[in-house]
Amino acid sequence: MEKSPIEGKVILITGATDGIGKQTALELAQMGAQILIHGRDLDKTAKTCEELKLQTNNDAVFGFVADFADLNQVRKLVREVTNQFDHLDVLVNNAGTYFKQRLLSAQGYELNFAIGHLAPFLLTNLLLNSLLISPSGRIVTVSSSAHASAVVDFENLQGEKHFDGWQAYCLAKLGNLFMALELADRLKNTSVTSNAVHPGTIDTKLYRSTGFTYNSRSVVDGAATSVYLASDPEVEDINGQYSFRKKAVNPAAIALDNQLRLRFWEESKALCGLD
Repeated sequence: MEKSPIEGKVILITGATDGIGKQTALELAQMGAQILIHGRDLDKTAKTCEELKLQTNNDAVFGFVADFADLNQVRKLVREVTNQFDHLDVLVNNAGTYFKQRLLSAQGYELNFAIGHLAPFLLTNLLLNSLLISPSGRIVTVSSSAHASAVVDFENLQGEKHFDGWQAYCLAKLGNLFMALELADRLKNTSVTSNAVHPGTIDTKLYRSTGFTYNSRSVVDGAATSVYLASDPEVEDINGQYSFRKKAVNPAAIALDNQLRLRFWEESKALCGLD
């Protein structure tokens, strides 16, 4: 039997206790990877790990708990992962959220932005050294076509002047895409690639919370591109791509504004307290 190209590889998937993240974890575990499940609830994370072990006959499934509404817990997650594993082969930034009301994180940031963008931004930057140790590290960031509707006002990133839940979600998704593309540039000539994904309109808890109900597809469809970019040998050298249904697509013009992207990066760094 042919060995899976990702057998034994160490893969961290955020927001992996349900929806697209859980399906991504299931499929990568079936291929024999070592799967690091991130969730925010201890019991649910432990239960997910046990379920995946049973479903995949793969005992190398490990749970990590952190609430992305608190950047200190993101830092704690990094410490726990790096204490347990000497490198990381793949990071799948999958965790996301949608709040219609303006709520604040532990650091006082608007919650869609804090959980959806700042937490993965901080996590990814703090795990870069672990990924660079891998002979072929991959970062896969789940964005959304919603990025096209984002409006960037640096005086209103936290919805402090005016707030709209959908707009806040779109801004976080643009932030994901900005991060993925900026990282791709910064990681050129290294062993690590960075790509972004639009999973499609998928029937998940998050999607139902938006109030939209039309044309949604299964989590298997939603996870397909993340799994492909995380595991397939043919995309090992693909870098800086935005993909939908396993094919490169053009992001909205706003995502290709390099000056805006760089300023967004610097603002994100400052908000996360990164040097």
